[in-house]
Amino acid sequence: MPHDPEKYLEDALDSCDFLAGHVAGRSIDDYRNDRAFRSASERELQIIGEAVFQLSKRAPEMLAQISENERIIAFRHILVHGYYALDPAIVWFVLTEKVPELAIQLRVLLGRDLP
Repeated sequence: MPHDPEKYLEDALDSCDFLAGHVAGRSIDDYRNDRAFRSASERELQIIGEAVFQLSKRAPEMLAQISENERIIAFRHILVHGYYALDPAIVWFVLTEKVPELAIQLRVLLGRDLP
């Protein structure tokens, strides 16, 4: 049974919030050299991408309010199917720059206070 579309937003926000704490105080070298750190980071990015992908099927009006939604979905596909070609610099940029921006958008969509 599919989730309520708002649940996908909550799942994505939960992963964004996890990643904010997960990458705090860390560096791209940590990402490159720590397999567990890399795996956890990529798993949370996959969850975000899958949640946005599910919104594309179930709530396109919500999806339209998420900037770069097509890029988020495409990045999820790369994480899952093209993992061998991931560029650590791009993943790190997504983790440190794009995920915090997405978290703000998700909070607004969910009517939550901004940090």
